[in-house]
Amino acid sequence: MKIDIIKKYNDVRTATIDFCSHLQIEDFSIQVVQFASPAKWHLAHTTWFFETFILKNYVKDYKEFDADFNFLFNSYYNSFGDRILQTNRGNMSRPSIDNVFAYRRYVDAKMQDFLERITDEEVIDLVILGLNHEQQHQELLITDVKYMLGHNPIFPEYHKDFNLIKDQNTITNTVKIQSGIYQIGHQADGFCYDNELGVHKVYVDDFEVNNHLVTNGDYLEFMESGAYSDFNLWLDEGWSWVNKNDIKAPMYWHQVDGEWHNYTLAGLQKVDNDAILSHINFFEANAFAAWKGMRLPTEFEWEIASKELNWGERWEWTNSAYLPYPNFETANGAVGEYNGKFMSNKMVLRGASVATSKNHSRATYRNFFNPTERWQFTGIRLAK
Repeated sequence: MKIDIIKKYNDVRTATIDFCSHLQIEDFSIQVVQFASPAKWHLAHTTWFFETFILKNYVKDYKEFDADFNFLFNSYYNSFGDRILQTNRGNMSRPSIDNVFAYRRYVDAKMQDFLERITDEEVIDLVILGLNHEQQHQELLITDVKYMLGHNPIFPEYHKDFNLIKDQNTITNTVKIQSGIYQIGHQADGFCYDNELGVHKVYVDDFEVNNHLVTNGDYLEFMESGAYSDFNLWLDEGWSWVNKNDIKAPMYWHQVDGEWHNYTLAGLQKVDNDAILSHINFFEANAFAAWKGMRLPTEFEWEIASKELNWGERWEWTNSAYLPYPNFETANGAVGEYNGKFMSNKMVLRGASVATSKNHSRATYRNFFNPTERWQFTGIRLAK
């Protein structure tokens, strides 16, 4: 177990640095919009998690790297005091990126020594939580960098081999599920988040769900039908969002000389009609389903059908609000702030995406975002 946790720690921490190896120095501090944090902040915040939750609590006479970092790199943990406003994360030219990398090396060295001696299973579980937390931020790092570069008017590439959205469906059948009572929630061994716990039973009627995701070509037909101008297809809040923001296409789509292109991390490229659609929000997914005379699956239907589904290319919007399972309990202390307090005004997404870190997906995983958000690698699976 000790060797496994050390290897896991080193692998996860190295993966974050590997992604950043293709960034230029100017890329690290930019915050284009409130919800997308700078790369430098992600690098420091994930390190802050290990220093604050583990080293400060379990290493005698631990000396923190910099007393200001708790204020600068805390995210939303009220238990640890005041923190910089999220909108100001991009205002910090200092500390420098070199200092942030030094911070990571300092904490990694302390953690390496600590992991050599650790025996307490509860503390090991906390380390595993920290590693899963960093994997979440690895995906956010990818999507935040894409948002930054994708809103640069010259559409610079991150790396020529890092398109990420050129994958296509390999299966096109439909899965039929019979009505009945099914168990929902995490039941296997291994890590899960608290919002997956509270195994419970649900009843579902007969339903069918596509074993493929909506493609760019499918969505282009939706656009060309005038769907973005047809209020009948949209939920009221979604219709307001479309008109307020003058939405005509998915995020990152641009018309160039009469042809649709989309920004990828490999640069601006022509839209591939056969590739799986990405970067749409819940309102767009729901409107497309209405246009097709179908619907989005609930998160329970998705989980029930998941054993027969090909999933993992896109986070898939469901028609379920993000709410606690029966018997959900908020943990004591700061760990209790991880998921529970966000169970309001968000919709559940299931599966994983091409940007999800290795070994960070499972059928019970409950991702959640606001229904207007589309900078993640999101897609559509239809049901009826």
